[in-house]
Amino acid sequence: MALNNYGRQGDGDLPAPSPDRYEPTSNFGKEGYYDGFGGDEEKGRQSSKARKMSRIDRPITKSIGAMNNGSDLTSDDDTDPSISVGKQMEMEAGNAIKYRTCSWQKTAALLFSEYICLAIMSFPYSYSVLGLVPGLILTAVVAGLVLYTSLVVWEFCLRHPEVKDVCDIGQMLFWNSKIAWWATAVMFLLNNTFIQGFHCLVGSKYMNTMAGNNRICTVGFSAIMAVVSFFCSLPRTFSTLAKLATLSAFFTFISVILATIFAGIEHHPRGVEGMRWPTQGPVHWLVVPATGTTFVAGMNAFMNISYTFIGQITIPSFIAEMKEPKDFPKALWAVTIAEVILFSLVGSIIYVYTGTNYNTAPAFGSLGNETFLKVSFSFMIPTLIFLGVLYASVSARFVFFRLYAGTRHMSNNTVKGWAGWCAILAVTWVFAFIIAEVIPFFADLLSLMSSLFDSFFGFIFWGVAYLRMRRADYGPNFWRNQGIYGMAMAALNVTCILIGLLFLSAGTYASVESIKQGYASAAFGGPFSCASNGV
Repeated sequence: MALNNYGRQGDGDLPAPSPDRYEPTSNFGKEGYYDGFGGDEEKGRQSSKARKMSRIDRPITKSIGAMNNGSDLTSDDDTDPSISVGKQMEMEAGNAIKYRTCSWQKTAALLFSEYICLAIMSFPYSYSVLGLVPGLILTAVVAGLVLYTSLVVWEFCLRHPEVKDVCDIGQMLFWNSKIAWWATAVMFLLNNTFIQGFHCLVGSKYMNTMAGNNRICTVGFSAIMAVVSFFCSLPRTFSTLAKLATLSAFFTFISVILATIFAGIEHHPRGVEGMRWPTQGPVHWLVVPATGTTFVAGMNAFMNISYTFIGQITIPSFIAEMKEPKDFPKALWAVTIAEVILFSLVGSIIYVYTGTNYNTAPAFGSLGNETFLKVSFSFMIPTLIFLGVLYASVSARFVFFRLYAGTRHMSNNTVKGWAGWCAILAVTWVFAFIIAEVIPFFADLLSLMSSLFDSFFGFIFWGVAYLRMRRADYGPNFWRNQGIYGMAMAALNVTCILIGLLFLSAGTYASVESIKQGYASAAFGGPFSCASNGV
């Protein structure tokens, strides 16, 4: 017996694989490999229009089905039957907790709850800085880029159905480097925890708004939000969470529509503290940015728009629990069309009626009628809780799968399994609560998160993924071999990488400068402050 190039015992030597092109030695791409994924072309049937679906490298991890089944198959075994979706579902058929149970409709509900959220109410602020026309154009452009890169994520998951989350993808993209896996994992957990912390913050903002003068310390409100969110995070599968996601998206839709209607029918807007109506004159709005708009202000407004759209970080986790991953584009297109229409209408209408001079973020604070403000803001309660819950679940899932891989605790209702799941969630919410109190601001937090994390998870990863997949399909000169189309697509994906680098460099600079300016002007409260942060 000779050792093959993957360090396993084999019947003979295998040719050394190219770092950019993995040639399968057994069943990859053949009949049954894409079970639950593709159409006729992807299932090995002959077609003149068959599209190549090569892997970029060997498997570097086990699928969920293999992990919770306690399979003895090695994670890098290219004959592992647990790779295909159909086999994964077979392997967990007898388990009390089944993971591959999400339909595309349930996945759509998860996506709707992720995108139809409180961040919509920062669009009027962004339009007030960028001007209405540039703001609407950027809304459409960012939506198109995110739609495209999300389809790249989906295609990558089709080719590599064993991946469980974006961390597996990060390792595969950068030549199976463990450093890449750890770096991705750190960004992944920090991003998700920041979002949880943000929802503790806006939860306390809501409670302060409702309580008025009869309130407790803001730290207490934030703690209440964290505790409630912890209990709502307990379900262990996305299929179960999808029911809560549907309610979250529905009530958010009602909330923003009510706010839009109220902005149009009320007598006048309110504005921020110290700039209340009518001290800033009549309402006025801008078609283009005002003269003298700074780079920092413009970049932060652009980041607010981008953050609301960018959510590719969760897509691999969602697809890993879908029964039919080939149906993911149905959910993606439905959400993209809905969010472009909703974001544009809500953002532009509220901006026009509240103007540049009385605009706040979130825009609920722009409403001059206190009853209108409280009613519309109250319908946002489900999403204030659920979106943090969703990201907590994604993080806990990532940690739980690594700690309990190959044990019965992962797929059955055991005391140890549930205790571990609850403990992981508790840790994430404790850190989220701390973040909420250390960083007590709204718009700049959105921009900072976008700059640090969305640069990779929104653009850089997926530009690299496209280039590596096409190289695996057609060789290193794919961009030449495919003619003008190949060159155009290569240029588009290099542009995605450059956009990500812009976020990382200029975006981070703008966010940090904005935060420094805010503290210098005493616009923010101190850490663990009891001062009200209500709108």
